[in-house]
Amino acid sequence: MALIILRFLFLLCAGGVSAIINTQLSDTSTTVPWLVFAGTMGIAVAVVVGDIYAPKKKIDTISSVYFGLLIGWLLTYVLSIALAPLLASTSLGPAVPQMVMALILCYTCVSVLLQTKDDFRFLIPYVEFVREVKGFKPLVLDTSVVIDGRIADLVGTGIFDNQLIMPRFALTELQAIADSGDKLRRTRGRRGLDVLNRMRADDNVDLMIFDRELPELAGQTVDLKLVLLAKHLEGKVVTGDFNLNKVAKLHNVPVINLNEISNALRPVFLPDETFRLKVIKAGEGPEQGIGYLDDGTMVVIEGARNRIGQELDVRVTSTLQTNAGKMIFSKVESR
Repeated sequence: MALIILRFLFLLCAGGVSAIINTQLSDTSTTVPWLVFAGTMGIAVAVVVGDIYAPKKKIDTISSVYFGLLIGWLLTYVLSIALAPLLASTSLGPAVPQMVMALILCYTCVSVLLQTKDDFRFLIPYVEFVREVKGFKPLVLDTSVVIDGRIADLVGTGIFDNQLIMPRFALTELQAIADSGDKLRRTRGRRGLDVLNRMRADDNVDLMIFDRELPELAGQTVDLKLVLLAKHLEGKVVTGDFNLNKVAKLHNVPVINLNEISNALRPVFLPDETFRLKVIKAGEGPEQGIGYLDDGTMVVIEGARNRIGQELDVRVTSTLQTNAGKMIFSKVESR
């Protein structure tokens, strides 16, 4: 609604400008005022139509053009003052050399800023302001962590206030998985897309699709692109992939590993504590049974091999921390 009102006021102002131009003309014919009005309104309508059909405007490109023109005009003004005696002595007068200098300097400044806009993010205070409000460092999401789905539940708790970044190349990879001929891969890909849609629909989650193609990402693998993008944005990589975790650490990029978070939040059972557990299957030992906690932690139960399917009171004897998670060793509690 605000854009509709703005465009309407813009067209009204264009009509007012054409009226002002007509009052300044000395021509008394009736055709010229209408031509001026039609030309002014035509230009205004073309601007509005161009604005409508180009809805996705990049603030970094707009800022580069704006500041390039501003710096170009400023340099032209300074050089015009410094070279005023020389410009006045030319046969063309000072106006033509000033126009040439303005043209060259404005083009040069805009071109330089457009080619180096990724290194001049401080020129876009709005973007930096949003990042600071939403968190100190953005979180770059990996495809595996989106397919996993736990990131949506974790973000929904409000524990992360950072901006979430989903790169376009990672989204393309996720779409390819969703369109795979393999049924399992297709199901996983579609679940990842559903997780993204759920996070985008949540007003409390700041999820952004990163569309820019950085020069340093050209020709790199998806994992390395994620790491380099996080390094460029001064953010962190969120993943559950062991190999990506190692690559990120080699590049000194901070990593949030959901598996490590899950392991850290698992309940801690100390030796000699008791709890009730259902025996699911037989273990590797002659008298061992296997059960699982709600979070997936495997519990080895001595003396429970012949009691599969029963719920038993077990006593913890020891715990073992492995790369895959934590294992608990216990025995059947005798009453």
